[in-house]
Amino acid sequence: MAGLVVKPRARILHGHDWVFGSEVLKLFGRPNDGDVISLKDGRDHLIGSAIYNSKSQIVARRFSRRKQDLDLDFFQRRIAQAIEYRARRGLNPRLCRLVWSESDGLPGVIVDRYGDSLVLQTLTLAMDQRKELIARALETTLASAALQIIERNDAPVRRAEGLELQSGLLLGELPNELAIEIAGLKLQIDLLHSQKTGFYLDQLPNYELVAQHAPGRRVLDCFTSQGVFALACARAGAREVIGVEVGGEAIRAAQANAARNQLSVRWVEQDVFQFLRGAEKAEERFDLVILDPPSFTKTKGGLQGALRGYKELHVRAFMLLSPNGLLATFSCSHHVGPEIFEKTIADALVDARRSARRLRRFDQALDHPVLPTIPETEYFRGLLLEMMPGR
Repeated sequence: MAGLVVKPRARILHGHDWVFGSEVLKLFGRPNDGDVISLKDGRDHLIGSAIYNSKSQIVARRFSRRKQDLDLDFFQRRIAQAIEYRARRGLNPRLCRLVWSESDGLPGVIVDRYGDSLVLQTLTLAMDQRKELIARALETTLASAALQIIERNDAPVRRAEGLELQSGLLLGELPNELAIEIAGLKLQIDLLHSQKTGFYLDQLPNYELVAQHAPGRRVLDCFTSQGVFALACARAGAREVIGVEVGGEAIRAAQANAARNQLSVRWVEQDVFQFLRGAEKAEERFDLVILDPPSFTKTKGGLQGALRGYKELHVRAFMLLSPNGLLATFSCSHHVGPEIFEKTIADALVDARRSARRLRRFDQALDHPVLPTIPETEYFRGLLLEMMPGR
């Protein structure tokens, strides 16, 4: 088997599973992009099997610590292990992230399950070349006669692997829309056209956690997407709920979900920053503000711009909160780590001349497991803050 030898200080020797081009000491054999290769240290010791792509900054991604090929049996075993992990934690096996890339030993593979419908993403070249094999492994492991597998490979991150963006049906018949129930709400989602893989499963536990603070409050849900936070708060007994989203398609989905659940929310199709500036000028006040923006940066190079955006967002939210108001705020930008995120919020409090107490932290759901040796598996974080009056 062809492969490469890593430099003595390569991160893979310290628990990570990635090898960057700058960490390669030498290449042996003549591997093709997408091949399985051997990884060795400077003493010729095998340190694992990896997928190879010379066109990527990450030239190798380890998927096993021993010699291993990517065959049907391998994919079936890894998928079965992922299912068993989630079952042991009491997660709903029919509504969850079934496979989370390196966290489940399948680098670049994401599988979200919505009942009998699976949404598959293959974000690395080697896994993309084997997506039909992965689909077959999912079909045989889950053993569902009505299974549908939809490919959502429209994530821009695929370009880093030299891959085109595409979506479509891999197995079964394409459903027009799918009904799911979350936080007591009946929702319709479009797996082929909605954001990400159809829904933000990483927020699944948090809708009710935030909504329990909503009774009797005036609520502002920013970046409402399909409206789930807003609807959960309305269902919990909020006095008034406003949901803001720039995308017309998302607003229409939120309106349909509100009608489906017979709940009243005022939907505003507008840029969130523009809405917040207008609300501040009008001296509006809210008792609960929810900030759940999309990722502000996918790269380390975009971090400073992202932090400016996060700071402005929080300053304007703090200016709108009532004396005892609550802020539930989230970030899904991996490069905005917990310390940076909390410092940005602290700086925003200073600029807004407000004080707050932290009531709790939010983490990504258990079906998005985090590996301590691979920081990139953690991208989601959040805080619940309570304003301090008279400060």
